[in-house]
Amino acid sequence: MPTTGPKTASYGAWKSPITSDLIVAQAITLSEVRLDEGTIYWLEGRPQERGRSVVVRAGAGGGDDVDVTPAPFNARTRVHEYGGGAWLVDKGVLYFSNFADGRLYRLEAGGAEPQPLTPEPSGQSGGWRFADGIIDGSRNRWIGLREDHTAGGEPVNAIVAVDLADKGGEPGSILVGGHDFFSSPRLSPDGRRLIWLAWDHPNMPWNGTILYLAELDDAGAVSGEPEIIAGGPDESIFQPEWSPDGNAVIFVSDRSDWWNLYRFELATRESRPIVPMAAEFGAPQWVFGMSTYAFAGPERIVCTYSEAGLWRLGAVDLATGILNTLETPFTQFASVRADGERVVAIAGAPSLPASVVEFDLGTGRHRILKKATDILDQTDLGIAAYLSPVEAVEFPTTGGNTGFGLYYGPKNPDYGGTVGEKPPLLVKVHGGPTSAASSTLNLGIHYWT
Repeated sequence: MPTTGPKTASYGAWKSPITSDLIVAQAITLSEVRLDEGTIYWLEGRPQERGRSVVVRAGAGGGDDVDVTPAPFNARTRVHEYGGGAWLVDKGVLYFSNFADGRLYRLEAGGAEPQPLTPEPSGQSGGWRFADGIIDGSRNRWIGLREDHTAGGEPVNAIVAVDLADKGGEPGSILVGGHDFFSSPRLSPDGRRLIWLAWDHPNMPWNGTILYLAELDDAGAVSGEPEIIAGGPDESIFQPEWSPDGNAVIFVSDRSDWWNLYRFELATRESRPIVPMAAEFGAPQWVFGMSTYAFAGPERIVCTYSEAGLWRLGAVDLATGILNTLETPFTQFASVRADGERVVAIAGAPSLPASVVEFDLGTGRHRILKKATDILDQTDLGIAAYLSPVEAVEFPTTGGNTGFGLYYGPKNPDYGGTVGEKPPLLVKVHGGPTSAASSTLNLGIHYWT
């Protein structure tokens, strides 16, 4: 019997199941993974609910996932306009900023209705906005960012403490002020010290930030003059965190022209690189709540890093500085969290949609908990065969620098190009000074290939 091979047709004339209708089919966005007492949470943006951001708890024992924030509550904030970091879970209790009124709320485990912790906005001022919070359990308070719009004009940013015993009467008391912008307040394990990032106009956080450390008195107020331990107008610091023993501060800095991991020792007041590499261990802080690394034990950090536009997941032994890369099918990672051997992140690849994925450092195995779309699981569409593999490319650019890109060649099992014809090259340049192309499945790219 004669065999039917691929048809010959000019590039651009190939028929594909990846249509414009398929591209705009409903999908959700996944972000901001959290771990609390062994339970996994994440944030879902749902177009079918007019873009509502919903905190979701992973189903126990393989059961169904559970929506934690009830409708119409929307776990979203507009601090610094781009938001992020609108929620956290501590000992099963959810604390979140509601988009409609900007108030902070608390939802007890199993509770039916969120309870406000801050006042309603009054008049036309816009009130207060909150983000990037942590819980100070020993003092029963929420510590985080507050953006004050009550006076009109330019909003005033500060790090504040909100009393969790309050029933929504006060917008919090200021712990730290004096800069245009703040982020990343982090309390030491013993509750006696606080670190945070600050920066001022005209800098953006990827241009220059200051990492402060301050002692706290018994009442939780800043005691004495805060100490600058890293950063400045020409050094970008990202995601400062305390070591589990509280003896060091870990952070990401671009002082080497690469965002690398550093360790500041409290005993010596000195910083040193953990894994010096020509790779990016951080990312531009457009939003709050970002995380590219996490402690997976007292002397181990699990981290994600980018080389030539593709991201990898690895674990660093802090005693030796050795980085071991995990073999995974994913090429894009974000929102990395860890609890011992267990790691959870948002991950994706050219043929895999963004997903909440759980990794086991001991076995190297992974488990997908939630996908942004199940379009590839619909076998009747057969889309997987039409997805182009990605190739990382680099090229010389101005000033002796090197540019990086992701190349997707033509791919269609039903067609081949005509003899002597070269496929057209469509160049998609990302927007903004700091954006980057993602290697996660994007049907809008495969539509053209």
